Amino acid sequence: MTTIKGPAVFLAQFIGDSAPFNSLEGICGWAAELGFKGIQMPTLDERFINLQLAAESKTYADELKGKIAGFGLEISELSTHLQGQLVAVHPAYDDMFDAFAPKSLHGNPAERQKWAVQQMKYAAKASENLGLKAHATFSGSLLWQYFHPWPQRPAGLVEEGFRELGKRWTPILNAFDESGVDVCYEIHPGEDLFDGQTYEMFLEEVNEHPRACLLYDPSHFVLQQLDYIQYIDLYHERIKAFHVKDSEFNPTGRQGTFGGYQNWANRAGRYRSPGDGQVDFKTIFSKLAQYDYQGWAVMEWECSIKDSNVGAREGAEFIKKNIIKVTERAFDDFAASGGDDAFNRKVLGL
Repeated sequence: MTTIKGPAVFLAQFIGDSAPFNSLEGICGWAAELGFKGIQMPTLDERFINLQLAAESKTYADELKGKIAGFGLEISELSTHLQGQLVAVHPAYDDMFDAFAPKSLHGNPAERQKWAVQQMKYAAKASENLGLKAHATFSGSLLWQYFHPWPQRPAGLVEEGFRELGKRWTPILNAFDESGVDVCYEIHPGEDLFDGQTYEMFLEEVNEHPRACLLYDPSHFVLQQLDYIQYIDLYHERIKAFHVKDSEFNPTGRQGTFGGYQNWANRAGRYRSPGDGQVDFKTIFSKLAQYDYQGWAVMEWECSIKDSNVGAREGAEFIKKNIIKVTERAFDDFAASGGDDAFNRKVLGL
């Protein structure tokens, strides 16, 4: 068993245009002051990282790593959630997802997709140069708008969508394999990989690729009413990253899992700051320790009620409290009777 590393914080929801959130030095000082030991770093904002340069220059990667270490922090993982989303986009979402790409690519889905694939390959090499073993991303989606079978889906539509998704991701997974880094898909609504069943369908299309791994975030599963504890039992060998994000599901006579088009504060299922929702983190941390999870516990703050700075401060303490320092000996060693093969045969009456 291994003691989980942490606490770390995903920077995506905190980066902004005001100090201390508008520079690498500022946000690292903020995170360290709150007690975080790691940062999960988005890769589209060059104020924090030049992804291409990190891929092409080991010197730049070492300097970046050293700058962050100066605050007593490590990079837990790089994140390409936005670029990964653009690996596969249905035309219905083209206009809205254009915002994730450079303006020069807006209105050009084919070139946008090529750019996203190159970004992913840069992320593989940058992770290698930074000495990282896991990478956080989204799968993108060609099928999400068809998740509810009305109108009735044409025969073979889902299978064709997953074949195409596997075709697009296989070269990227190979690039990560060459760099010795696991691709950790965050299983998430809006992605074609949104539960265990869809993940298994994807694995089949990428021939059980060893780098096609998981970012475990139980908050999404509460909203789906999926058994997020059994999920660890089923997929623990593939879980290489972990978001500590809470959520709650309180259905009413007016709405349930689909949310009635309400905003986040008014949905039956909504995300909460760690410790404020319904996720059983004590069992989750125990399960992950039991299964020898060797990665980080990364706080992701998404809450429509609590202030983000309060949530971050509380989140760091929440993770510290839940990390289990694993034992190096059995609790009943004091009663050990010793023995060898001969003694064991004697005890058995042989």
